[in-house]
Amino acid sequence: MEPIIHLNGVSMIYGGNGTRATALSGVSFDVRPGEYAVITGESGAGKSTLLAILGGLQIPSEGTVRIHGVDLSALPSDGLADFRRETIGFVFQAYHLLPYLTARENVMVPMSPERVSPGEKVERADSLLAAVGLDGKEDRLPSQLSGGESQRVAIARALVHDPPVLLADEPTGNLDSATGEQILDLFSGLNGRGKTVLMVTHNPANLARATRSIRLRDGRVEEDRILAPLAV
Repeated sequence: MEPIIHLNGVSMIYGGNGTRATALSGVSFDVRPGEYAVITGESGAGKSTLLAILGGLQIPSEGTVRIHGVDLSALPSDGLADFRRETIGFVFQAYHLLPYLTARENVMVPMSPERVSPGEKVERADSLLAAVGLDGKEDRLPSQLSGGESQRVAIARALVHDPPVLLADEPTGNLDSATGEQILDLFSGLNGRGKTVLMVTHNPANLARATRSIRLRDGRVEEDRILAPLAV
């Protein structure tokens, strides 16, 4: 099976003139379609930098990143934005919802460039909100939603273009344990339906959901192990 994600010798170095800081150093691994990989490590290990590079939000100082066979560094900025929109869904710890838009309108934001009718956009947004358990709350503002509900809106927004890859940066970090488990249930369900999931987390309990564990230390892969076989 061809990898959906391929990293080879990826390094990220910030600064210069004597103030250089290395966030990642020679990171290499492949991720197969349908894997659920959890990336762990202490603060400063390079987890969020790695996720930003995988999401095309940063270009590494060295090395190659291929997703679906496409070399991200070879894409122009507008091509990278298009590729990212169609291929990668990103879920952040802080939700990043626009406070003056309803849940439905927040989900519709990534659809803005699309040449489809407003009715079709509303229908797709409402369908996604229902899929994450927010049926009936489409018209609520973020201030009227709980933390767990806001994260569900963020997940629905990430699924707008049905991307094959979902990246999540501490998606349960701002939630209580019970609500966090519900969000993890959503990711497990999405993985079960074929999405490739890479999740950065400080919580080792999240490994119970994963098929693979990748641990970073000082910008390098310290451990990479399979936790469960992939379903055929």
